[in-house]
Amino acid sequence: MDNLPIVIGVVVVVAVLAYFLFFRKKALPEPAPKTPESAPTPAPKAEAPAPKKPEVSAPAAPTPSVEETPPPAAAAAEESVPEIVAPSAEPPPVVSKKDVAGLRKGLAATRGGFMARLKAIFTGKKEIDPAILEQLEEVMLTSDVGVKTTQAILERLRDRMNKSELADTDAVWAALRAEAARILSVPVPTEKRSSKPLVVLMVGVNGVGKTTTIGKLATKWNADGKNVMLAAGDTFRAAAVQQLEVWGKRVGAEVVKGKEGADPGAVAFEATKKSVEGKADILLVDTAGRLHTKVNLMDEIKKVKKTIGKALDGAPHETLLVIDATTGQNALTQAALFKEALELTGLVLTKLDGTAKGGVVLGVCDELKVPVRYIGLGERAEDLREFVAADFVEALFGKDDDEAAAA
Repeated sequence: MDNLPIVIGVVVVVAVLAYFLFFRKKALPEPAPKTPESAPTPAPKAEAPAPKKPEVSAPAAPTPSVEETPPPAAAAAEESVPEIVAPSAEPPPVVSKKDVAGLRKGLAATRGGFMARLKAIFTGKKEIDPAILEQLEEVMLTSDVGVKTTQAILERLRDRMNKSELADTDAVWAALRAEAARILSVPVPTEKRSSKPLVVLMVGVNGVGKTTTIGKLATKWNADGKNVMLAAGDTFRAAAVQQLEVWGKRVGAEVVKGKEGADPGAVAFEATKKSVEGKADILLVDTAGRLHTKVNLMDEIKKVKKTIGKALDGAPHETLLVIDATTGQNALTQAALFKEALELTGLVLTKLDGTAKGGVVLGVCDELKVPVRYIGLGERAEDLREFVAADFVEALFGKDDDEAAAA
């Protein structure tokens, strides 16, 4: 009996253990999250959207493979852009950079005079000074642009400034350049002739370079393969006939002349007839220099023109007035009176390389509405250049290579 308490104690312990183990087994299924069936909980590893985010942002810094193999639609779009945008953004240039450089060189006197003074007004300034228009007026008037043309340009600039369209000096300079291009872009009259030759009557006052200009034009057209004939209509100056004959020998052109003091109309008539019979492409008719203020001499040139028309219906097809650019405002007066007497089809401005007042070109074009056809920039035949308004403006207002590099 002494061992009875020990036995009871053992039974109780066993019963407690059995009870604990029995209910523990029942509780085991409850922690389901730890079983394999609940494994989907680590889903973040399966979704993996985060690693794909760098691929979504890749367009901001495209990899070489993306650039090398663009989608067909995207590639087509990229190829089509230059074809649509390029023509409107950058029109095809009329002349090469070399030609513009040549123009700048020939216009060095004007760029160093008229244009240098204009640029000085704008240099170092960003904001518009109200006095800028007054300064522009002074420079343009003293550069023979002319009162009427100067006032018209300034009025348009003032109007744009009042509308706040010109925010700084760069905008004013661009507007001034645009005005120059607009004024110089006078349309060339349509040529009216049904048969050869093209008859060109050259007129102007004494000493402007008519005969030399005729020789240069003959050289140019001869190089183009044209059959050129010359008429020595300046019968009052023997040297003019001799000079024309020299040019004729250079280019292989026949020169029709009369006796010294002969009627210039008769020489022009005979030359026109011969040019038709000889199937010439171009006939250039020289005339004696005459003061635009001499009524009798202006009447004479009218008769010469009528006589040419009798020899060939519709001729002369071109009447070009040669003007010496170094004469400034006097050139404008000459041109106005010649235009009253004759139907001018164009102007030739000689000796532009010898004047710092090239602004006269603007005044002549603006007031007379007669197009400049050629400009003389030197003594050589190739120095007589066909006038292109856009190139002329670029040569005057544009930056040369040194300025562009400094900018």
